[in-house]
Amino acid sequence: MAHAAPTYTAHTPRARTGATTGLWAGLPLLLGIVYGFWTSGIRRVGEPITTGNVLFGVVTGLLFAAVFFALHRFAPALPRELRALSWTAFAGIAFGFLYSQTDASVLRSVVMTLAVSALVFVAVFYRYYTRE
Repeated sequence: MAHAAPTYTAHTPRARTGATTGLWAGLPLLLGIVYGFWTSGIRRVGEPITTGNVLFGVVTGLLFAAVFFALHRFAPALPRELRALSWTAFAGIAFGFLYSQTDASVLRSVVMTLAVSALVFVAVFYRYYTRE
């Protein structure tokens, strides 16, 4: 049955394996947990942990994980420019929200968010442009 074995060349796309899909299935949840802990830790500012603080962390973590999962799932259907912009918007909003939880001014939060968003756009667009 050696003649029935598939051959893969550089131009033949390979199917995703279960290991790759399983890894990506747990990544949004893990990142959401980290993001939720991080936001609740910033908001706590050294005070005791309260129920409201835990609820805030859980809600922000779930929202982060849901948007990350949806973006990872539906972004490949977009053209590379829109895909890069969608990841840029996600990263900018996530970072901006984290930075706004500190005692920084609104102007500083906006400037830092725009700087991070610009760097993310350059990196993601370069990756998509060179991989297609």
